[in-house]
Amino acid sequence: MNAMNGSATGALPTTIPAYLEQLRRSLAGADPALVQDALYDAEEYLRSELAENPGRTEAEVIASVAGSYGAPEEVADIYRDTEVTVQTALRTPRPPPRRSLLGRFFGVAAEPRTYAALFYLLLSLATGIFYFTWVVTGVSLSVGLAALIIGIPFVIVYFGSVRLLSLVEGRLVEVMLGERMPRRPLYSTRGLPLLKRIAELFTDPRVWGSQLYFVLMLPLGVVYFTIAATGLSVALSLIALPIALLLGYGGHLFVDGYSVLDANPWWAVPACVIGGVLLLFVTLHVARGIGLMHAQLAKHLLVKWAQY
Repeated sequence: MNAMNGSATGALPTTIPAYLEQLRRSLAGADPALVQDALYDAEEYLRSELAENPGRTEAEVIASVAGSYGAPEEVADIYRDTEVTVQTALRTPRPPPRRSLLGRFFGVAAEPRTYAALFYLLLSLATGIFYFTWVVTGVSLSVGLAALIIGIPFVIVYFGSVRLLSLVEGRLVEVMLGERMPRRPLYSTRGLPLLKRIAELFTDPRVWGSQLYFVLMLPLGVVYFTIAATGLSVALSLIALPIALLLGYGGHLFVDGYSVLDANPWWAVPACVIGGVLLLFVTLHVARGIGLMHAQLAKHLLVKWAQY
C-alpha cells in the first residue's frame, strides 16, 4: 500500500503534529481512553522512526511509514477493530441472565466484578488517604516554594507525578471496576519547545481534574470503606451466630446491650442467620452499584475532563 492509497480521505500529513491531529479527528466519538492510547502510540512510533533516520524530514518519514503503520484514517480503523477484539477477550464471562427476582438478587454472587468492586471499596480508604495527602502536600509546597528558584522544578515534578498517579488509578479502576481507562501515559506533543510543553502541563484540564479526583477520594474512601466493612462484618457475624452458640459464646454475644440468648424465642437464631444472608447479598449489590458509579466518576475526572 502506498502513501496515496493510505490516505483516502485527504492528503497525507507532512508533520507529526498534523498526523496526530488528523488521527484525533479520525477517532472522533471513540472512547477517550482509546484516543489517548492511540495518540501516544502513534507519536512514539513516528518519533522513533524520525530518530532512526536523522537525515530525513518528518514528511519523508511519514510517507515512508504510511504503508506499514498506516495513514491516520487507517490507524483509527485498526484501533477501533482491535479495541472490540481486546475488550471481548478480556471481558469476564457473565452468568446466564436470570428472569426471576430472587435469581437476580442472589445472582450477584456469581459475578466476578462484584468481588473486585467490593475489594476496591475496602482498598479505597488507603488509596484515598494517600492521594489526598499527596495533593495537599504537593500544592502546599508548590505555593510555599513558588518564590524560590527550587519551586519551579518542584512544581513541574509534582504535576508530572499527578499524571503518573492518574494512570495508576486508572489501571486500578479498569481492572477492578471494569471501566476502560488509558493504558498509556497522557499524550503530549513532544515536538513543542520545552517552555510550551511545561505550560501545556499546567493548563491541561485533566491534570486539574485528576487533582480534584484525588481530593474527593478521601471522603469517598471513608464512605466506601465504612459501607463495605460494616455490611460485611454485621452480615458475617449474624451468619456465624449458630457456630458461636455451639462454642459456648452465646452469653457473651450482645446486640445494643441485649443478650442473644436471654429470653429469646426459638426462632431468633434462624432469623438472625437469614437476616445475615440477606444483608450479605444486599452488601454485594451495593458494592456493585457503587463500583459502577465510581467508575464513571473516575472516567470523567481522569479522562473526559478535557472535553468540558
